[in-house]
Amino acid sequence: MLNLDDPRWAELNHAYGPASDIPALLRQLESFPASNGKEEPWFSLWSSLAHQGDVYSASFAAVPHVVRTISMNPLMADWDFFKFPAWVEICRQRHSLDVPVDLASDYFEALSSLPSLVAAAAARKWDAAFLSCALAAVAAAKGYGSVAEAALELDPEVAAEFMKWFHER
Repeated sequence: MLNLDDPRWAELNHAYGPASDIPALLRQLESFPASNGKEEPWFSLWSSLAHQGDVYSASFAAVPHVVRTISMNPLMADWDFFKFPAWVEICRQRHSLDVPVDLASDYFEALSSLPSLVAAAAARKWDAAFLSCALAAVAAAKGYGSVAEAALELDPEVAAEFMKWFHER
């Protein structure tokens, strides 16, 4: 995993240019900030690394750090911790992107650990948002990007509509 102090971060890119600001944001995750999409560090991480469905070299370097943080205490990790790596993989598959060679091993190893981390988080209370992100994380980790993307849209109301459509077709 790319060390957070490694100067390589400045060589990686995100939506706004060099990713030298990303390590400080990743360090903030260790306090397990709540997910709401508008607070730091999540707002800047999403904006920089998963901007409007685009992902960047720094996105692939960040995923192992997000997953490592989940592994520190899966019961404390809110939905963004699972959604972020899933979304990066969804976007990677959608755009047929290659992970930079020096980041690929750590990236794919981090993804492969998501199903066991979802299982470890099973003891916590899950709302619909957490459920959809957990399902998406497992699907993305197993290489099913389109299923993962669908899971992110799957709340109880959408699931009921889908089942109605499925049985009527």
